Amino acid sequence: MDYRQIIELVQSTKDIILDRSSLNVKEKGPADFVTQIDLSVQDYLIGELERLHPGIQVMAEEKENDTDMTRPFWILDPIDGTTNLVHAFNHSAVSLALHDGEKLAFGLIYNPFSGETFHAVAGSGAFLNGERIHVSGGRKLSQSLIMVGTASYYKEMTDQVFGEIFRLYNSCGDIRRTGAAALDLAYVACGRVEGFFERLLKPWDVAAGMLLVQEAGGKVSGYSGEELRLSRLVDIVADNGEIHEEFLSAIKG
Repeated sequence: MDYRQIIELVQSTKDIILDRSSLNVKEKGPADFVTQIDLSVQDYLIGELERLHPGIQVMAEEKENDTDMTRPFWILDPIDGTTNLVHAFNHSAVSLALHDGEKLAFGLIYNPFSGETFHAVAGSGAFLNGERIHVSGGRKLSQSLIMVGTASYYKEMTDQVFGEIFRLYNSCGDIRRTGAAALDLAYVACGRVEGFFERLLKPWDVAAGMLLVQEAGGKVSGYSGEELRLSRLVDIVADNGEIHEEFLSAIKG
């Protein structure tokens, strides 16, 4: 597969995303929004992916999904960070991954506001705008900067989630919360932060970022250290690999 072609395709969504005249916000649920931009990007990318690679399934956020996970499929989040987009916070991304039926083969995260394109190919490394990237070399959680997510669609878990964040905050150097899990994972991959964690994320939130972190030399697991499965909601812990056990222990308390 020509991944350069896929990268250029995703980058071509820039004009759609930056055109706020077509925002048209709708609320799907508590703190959960969809815009016409999400739908337009998704329709455009699905159409082009099916044209370029007919027969490959597409799992995407804003559609019904009945995916045979034993056959190749794309995993698409047309806008990760929709709430940021609604508020013109300018920190959102397109996230696209390819699963070959056995494993993640390719991952791409594109931020049209910064012009940054992160991508990874299984076995070939991770890259930012074509330059090889690596996770941070930090070895101590106490000196680490950690991205956190608040599982904002699940307010009933607020006490549990913020308890975990509180425990982590008391053990690490500092925390950041930006509201775009794909970009948080990309920032782990390129060494801007040492780690990221959040509960109850969907496959399109994490698939591309998981591969980026792993190909950049980091580690990804669930909250108990288990391997993540993309067939369900996941609780994710991703970091540079040096702090992983200490990170997991701090969350659990």
